[in-house]
Amino acid sequence: STNQILNRLELVGADLNAYTTKEYTCIHASLLSRHLERTIDLFEDILFHSTFPEDEQEKERGVILDEIASYLDQPEEAIQDDFESLLFKGHPIGENILGTPESVAKLNGTDIKDFIAANYNTAEMVFAVFGNYDFKKVVKLSEKYFGPVAANNVKKQRLKPAINAGSSLVLQKPISQAHCIMGNMAYAASHPLRDGLWLLNNLLGGIGMSSRLNLEIREKYGIAYTIDSSYTTFTDCGIFSIYFGTDKEKVEKAMRLVQKELKKLREVKLGTLQLHNEKQKFIGQIALGEENRMGVIMSMAKNLIAFDHVYTLEEIFAKINAVTAEQLLEISNEIFDNNRMITLLFEPKE
Repeated sequence: STNQILNRLELVGADLNAYTTKEYTCIHASLLSRHLERTIDLFEDILFHSTFPEDEQEKERGVILDEIASYLDQPEEAIQDDFESLLFKGHPIGENILGTPESVAKLNGTDIKDFIAANYNTAEMVFAVFGNYDFKKVVKLSEKYFGPVAANNVKKQRLKPAINAGSSLVLQKPISQAHCIMGNMAYAASHPLRDGLWLLNNLLGGIGMSSRLNLEIREKYGIAYTIDSSYTTFTDCGIFSIYFGTDKEKVEKAMRLVQKELKKLREVKLGTLQLHNEKQKFIGQIALGEENRMGVIMSMAKNLIAFDHVYTLEEIFAKINAVTAEQLLEISNEIFDNNRMITLLFEPKE
């Protein structure tokens, strides 16, 4: 039962959780080292022996429907999903992973089991452990619990999403503030210019108060409380986007200022000192991120799935330091091309 699953770890002070993205599912736990075997046993049971009783399905259906409703009440979240639907129009990767009220209402136990059989390839699963453990012991326990599991090497044919033409859409919503997102399809996880775009994204609207968008639009003009940019990679594509929220009458000025910053990056190559400073800032942020142990182990697991390699900090820093000003100019002219940019605006109803 659900209570048995939760109590298996929580009774010893451990934490169990899971999340889903558009390309993978992650089950994770934080625990004292002496409870490793108990955790592996539970993971194996959840992954390969789960049952889906109808009463539990109904409970979870209600939870998901509530989650969908809560997202609709948060325009800063809902606009992200609607933007991706526009960006990948006609492709499954543009769909909301929560589904719709209609699709969730129809889902049954057979659908869930069919999805697991069709998507959870055992050759693409990674079991990762971070902590003070003897590696031989981890391997021995893994073989004990996961060794007998039958292989499921199902292969899926994936269609790469097509690049859609640029467009703009304005939707009126029962909200008090305007929300805007603008962006473009970007590089896949394995693209050679990926690291350059990571650096460019951090410069433009990444972590901290010193990003160009934050300094220009929030600090200089006081237009938007929240403004940032993001870059998300997938197996065969990616997403670059800029988001801000502001008063309705300030949207036009905010968009002009964003375009001004993008134009600078398309036309003006970064100087040697500028580029050096941006690299040092990005490298420092990544190094500090290593303090988040759960984030580190998840990143390592994802690297194994995507690249069959775990990148060291030294390798990551070397990639960042190898980025040139010429590459950033090339990336800016491709990703920030106005003819390909998609803009979505939620504005308050009159």
